[in-house]
Amino acid sequence: MSVKKFQQQLQHFEQMCKSAGLKVTHQRMEIYRELLEAHDHPSAETLYKRLEKRLPSLSLDTVYRTLATFEKLNLVHRLETVESQARYEALITRHHHFLCDRCGQVFDFVWHAFDAVALPSTLEHIGAIDRTSVVIHGTCHGCLSLERKRQSSAQGGTESQ
Repeated sequence: MSVKKFQQQLQHFEQMCKSAGLKVTHQRMEIYRELLEAHDHPSAETLYKRLEKRLPSLSLDTVYRTLATFEKLNLVHRLETVESQARYEALITRHHHFLCDRCGQVFDFVWHAFDAVALPSTLEHIGAIDRTSVVIHGTCHGCLSLERKRQSSAQGGTESQ
């Protein structure tokens, strides 16, 4: 992300907090800043570990509560994983997720065709839609490559006996 875009996101964050009547505390700013810089969709625990040296008074509970507040303000998106451990990202651009069920890695991808599809009119009878997103579960290339190497090694090992 460019420096200009990063600064714009921080300004947007400050405006959203002020509009909601929240103080822009140093802890809130650092948690959001860390999410903006993260590319790995960190869990609350991972965020805490990354921030605890810079913010010694920070608690894991504060990270959880802050993320919940950010989610209510639509500043962050929570992604549930196979292990039922929520992962977080700052909401910047519209995208979807590929979740590797083996290693847990999350990859962002853009799908304009999906975004352009009209939603079924029956949803109007259910309620108001705030956001749509796709989470595709599968196996990433890294895990597939490891699996092929293991299979190749196993086949090579049995042939030599």
